[in-house]
Amino acid sequence: MTSSPRLPLLAGLSLAVGAGLAIPVQGRINGALGTRLNDGIAAAVVSFSTGLVVMILISLLLPRGRAGLARILPAVRSRAFPRIYVLAGGIGALFVFAQSFTIGILGVALFTVATVTGQTVSGLLVDKLGIGPAGRKSVTAIRVIGCLLTIAAVAWAVSPRFAASGGTPGMAADGGAGLGGPAALLVPLLLPVAAGFLMSFQQAMNGTATMHYGTPIAATLVNFVAGSVVLWTAYAVKVSVAGPGNPLPAEWWYYLGGPMGCVFIGLGALLVRSLGVLVTGLGMIAGQLLGSLALDVVLPAPGTIVAPATVLGTVLTLAAIILATLPWPRGALRR
Repeated sequence: MTSSPRLPLLAGLSLAVGAGLAIPVQGRINGALGTRLNDGIAAAVVSFSTGLVVMILISLLLPRGRAGLARILPAVRSRAFPRIYVLAGGIGALFVFAQSFTIGILGVALFTVATVTGQTVSGLLVDKLGIGPAGRKSVTAIRVIGCLLTIAAVAWAVSPRFAASGGTPGMAADGGAGLGGPAALLVPLLLPVAAGFLMSFQQAMNGTATMHYGTPIAATLVNFVAGSVVLWTAYAVKVSVAGPGNPLPAEWWYYLGGPMGCVFIGLGALLVRSLGVLVTGLGMIAGQLLGSLALDVVLPAPGTIVAPATVLGTVLTLAAIILATLPWPRGALRR
């Protein structure tokens, strides 16, 4: 097992925020690709396949990548960590599929709240169980309050998009077509909640694997291999039943979702050892909101609204994350 020094809290949290900036960009790209192809599975396959190509090139060209490649099979064979951890990429595949399939139905706003809720709750659970390389972390009252404030702040930040839909159930908040009622939205809504909930487990698995591979490059590569296998299998079944969707678009930017995934999966695997799963996830949530706000200002999608609630909700999210991550002394809440 190769050990690397732990990052200071401020440096690690800054990197987590930076990694989170890639998530809304990836979501915008994969959602648009899913709509263009009329096939969420095909869009997820494209995203993961391009990411896999990038990671193969990085692993072969960089010395640390080649060293990590050499450690993958020995670590798995020696059971240095549970072998199921190599399937963590399947969780990433579910998240990308959820982006591609549900953003056009739910809209970016509802998708964001759903994934953030799932990820925040599971971050507390994973740290409590000690699944990640940072070990067990207590579920203190301050951390719970910080998580609840984060969820509330994210909901406030995206509330203008709900208002833009006129409050009509089943209408996507960013202009996507709805399904016609709250009951019809239940399944599409549960998918991003489940994907967000499992993301904390994926980060914990990747962080543990990274310690044994010696580099997050190898852990990220294994993720994309596992995720690609899952998605190509699902796509083969889909094509055999319903046939292929629309042809691939010629525009180059549709194929950037995979490289964006390389960024936040790799950094997430690196950071959970220093920050723990919850703090890493919260930092990425902050980056996700900041990135979404920047996208809405610089490259607004149809129906985009940047209201005071969007800005203030983003600021409150940052404050809630600081509340949850500061090293509060025992009994601070009672005092």
